[in-house]
Amino acid sequence: MSGSRTDGRAAPIAAQLWSLHEEASRDLLGVLERVAALGFLAVEPISLYGHKPSVVRDVADGLGLEFCSAHAPFPAGDAAEAILDEHQELGVETLVWSMEPEEFATRDGVLRGVERVNEAAANAARRGMRIAYHNHFAEFENVFGAERAYDLLLRELDPAVAVELDVYWVRTAGLDPAPVAASLGDRVEFVHLKDGPARGMDDYMVPFGEGVVDVESVVRANPAIRWHIVEADRSREDMYGLLRRCYEFLVGRGLAVGRKPVERVIDGEVGPR
Repeated sequence: MSGSRTDGRAAPIAAQLWSLHEEASRDLLGVLERVAALGFLAVEPISLYGHKPSVVRDVADGLGLEFCSAHAPFPAGDAAEAILDEHQELGVETLVWSMEPEEFATRDGVLRGVERVNEAAANAARRGMRIAYHNHFAEFENVFGAERAYDLLLRELDPAVAVELDVYWVRTAGLDPAPVAASLGDRVEFVHLKDGPARGMDDYMVPFGEGVVDVESVVRANPAIRWHIVEADRSREDMYGLLRRCYEFLVGRGLAVGRKPVERVIDGEVGPR
């Protein structure tokens, strides 16, 4: 995975393909082509929609697209080897998933869920692969005594499990995501960036800067972040247009690195590249 911050540059930009899942279910390979044309350096798939992993990998390679990671169920239990086989053939290093919201209703529920994630991490490690944890908002809303469920989760997870912080769901839980990102140190390697009203799971996302999430402050909060992943669960505007505007927001402000340069934005004004 090339998304490293050791050279002092901004992190590279990727697109989470859930944003385009309806079209991807019909034409995944065409979606990859259009996402690459927007300037994104990588994608984070959530399904191959029946395509062979080798075919998808060859198309992505031809377009110069990386797989920064992939959303896939934790490879634990009977399905573990099949999940790992598919993603190893695809060339993905890090598999990302979440526990269920109801698991955060009790402390014991969190601990039982952690066992599954840690089993997945051990299975992945045997293949030279990794697991990352992606949050929603139950992790931050539930508190046991003086301890937030998310803090319990991170303490009990195998330290090898990386963090993918979805800043929108942190904001939906009522927290400022920038200090949360900063507090995670070098454990947070991926961030899901999206903007909107931050009211709940049925929200419609908007271009960065038009909702309640201070995307710029999150991006600047932690230099350990290796990939900025743009996602929109749903939108009232054309999704490619939304992704393009989010790309221009990040790359134009020097907050992320993409394939295509855009005019720099300085203090809200467009300036030279």
